[in-house]
Amino acid sequence: MSAGGGGDGRAEPGADGRAADRFDDDAAAGRAATLITATQSLTALLAAPLVALPALVWGWQGDLWAVAALCSVLALYFLLRGRRTAGPAAEASGDAAKPGYLESFRLLAGLPGVVPLLLVALLRTAAFMGYLAYLAAFYDERFGLAPEPFALVWTLSGTSFFLGNLFAGRLLSAERAKLPAEALMTLALLLALAALVGVFFTHTLWLALPLTALVGAGHATVAACVTTLLVRRCGSLRGTALSVNAAGMSFGVFAGAGLGGVGLALGGFAGAAAALGGVTLAALVCARLVARSSSPAADGA
Repeated sequence: MSAGGGGDGRAEPGADGRAADRFDDDAAAGRAATLITATQSLTALLAAPLVALPALVWGWQGDLWAVAALCSVLALYFLLRGRRTAGPAAEASGDAAKPGYLESFRLLAGLPGVVPLLLVALLRTAAFMGYLAYLAAFYDERFGLAPEPFALVWTLSGTSFFLGNLFAGRLLSAERAKLPAEALMTLALLLALAALVGVFFTHTLWLALPLTALVGAGHATVAACVTTLLVRRCGSLRGTALSVNAAGMSFGVFAGAGLGGVGLALGGFAGAAAALGGVTLAALVCARLVARSSSPAADGA
């Protein structure tokens, strides 16, 4: 998940924000933003074929060297491309009009349900990334899976997340959505909570695998709901909202790993389940606050 903040503290739109800002219609903007996030989740799905399988040939250290070389080439490409495309028009595009993060929080705080939505995204990310941080260790200790077969488990989780994000985004961005995004977000959080706790308590591999898929699909659905609701509720500030959302999720990545580690140290995998489950419960409370707040779109209907 990429943060959308500028190096000088401005809340510049990320890829999903820039995609959403190209459309005036909320449904089209929501589809564009969720397609971007679904595409980003493909990186998890591609982990096995692009990382694990080559590791069988040259080992994991070879993987690290290959990734470093690829990143260096891409960094050089974007550096040169940025210098070619940056001209007087880009310099005159109005950097001063882009609010900083503190100003963005002030503007977004005045919109109904937006702050709880951002908290849902942060807490959900913390729970999911904390879970993923120790998933390999769990499968190794509980079921004896080596890195190579675990890559298939990782692909299962990534595929579930990608498909959940894609289909939820399409469902929510339909002209006449059959299920309100607020209700779907609550149901998905409940599913993700039950599946996450269930994974850490199961001792059967064939039960752990579908639960792993459900965790990914549930969190992907919540992510799509948050993106869609931010687009609907923030109007002209949706690019700013998606940027702040991306920054919050980036914070959730290492916060979740830390919370999961504390739970693991204090109570083993049951402790990790309790810590990450508690974070998911907090996200569920925020989701209910979102559902109780009035949407500007609904007010204007």
